[in-house]
Amino acid sequence: FLKQKSSSEDEELAGPSHPALQGMTSSRMEIVSEKELAQLALVRPLIFNTQEESTIRDYFKILTKKVSEDEITQEFKALEVKNLPAVFHSGNELHNRDKNRYRDILPYDSTRVPLGENKDYINASYIKIANSREEYYYIATQGPLPTTTNDFWQMVWENNSNVIAMITKEKEGGVTKCHHYWPISMKKPLELNSCHIFLENYQILRYFIIRMFQVVKKSTGASHFVKHLQFTNWPDHGTPASAEGFIKYVRYVRKSHLTGPVVVHCSAGVGRTGVFLCVDVVFCAIEKNFSVSV
Repeated sequence: FLKQKSSSEDEELAGPSHPALQGMTSSRMEIVSEKELAQLALVRPLIFNTQEESTIRDYFKILTKKVSEDEITQEFKALEVKNLPAVFHSGNELHNRDKNRYRDILPYDSTRVPLGENKDYINASYIKIANSREEYYYIATQGPLPTTTNDFWQMVWENNSNVIAMITKEKEGGVTKCHHYWPISMKKPLELNSCHIFLENYQILRYFIIRMFQVVKKSTGASHFVKHLQFTNWPDHGTPASAEGFIKYVRYVRKSHLTGPVVVHCSAGVGRTGVFLCVDVVFCAIEKNFSVSV
């Protein structure tokens, strides 16, 4: 990434997702064009013949029927009473409880992300979704707290993740949903226990913000580049303001992924995060003519 000269606007533009910025497009150096995003949003099957078209139409018929008969809602409600054998002792341990944003949303011990040699705790889970011949790999996590920001960046570093998908604003309706865990300015890095986080570039689009970070390890000087993509038009317990905007966002996250699991978080790390994972996998399935169960 090319480092740009800072201006007095950096503090606001690169920082919080302020409502006044919505609808603006601003950057130090354009990272992606609207034309590129529009092309990404056109999800096309690899093979599209009469048979494939008929299959897709059948999928929509089944889905429409399930929605009209309220089957989707019933399936969702059934999850509440589903008995899962997994345990989550780590998140309930006394010295870990304050690391959870919500006391009733904890990762399973079997899939939690361990930190360092001591396998320390963070409220984050590995999620692998297999479809046909491919496997999609994610880390689903909560929005960092002030006290877990160091842990969050340690997790990103140790897993060699190059993309963070953030699907929340820092505050929504006056309620804090996520700590501001990145540098607010290109002038000054975020200083953490084991690394510096430098903001190298950013671009503010209508529905999401792109930030380019360089993470530098203090002990070795080694660096790792991370693309931070924050969707800003989906309030908690709501729906995305624009379906087209969300499709562009999901597709751009997928295009940006190079190494490690994709790190995805909202506030709790279950609702909007779970929807993102499902939509990403479905789009990939459509593109590659993989089967989808509805």
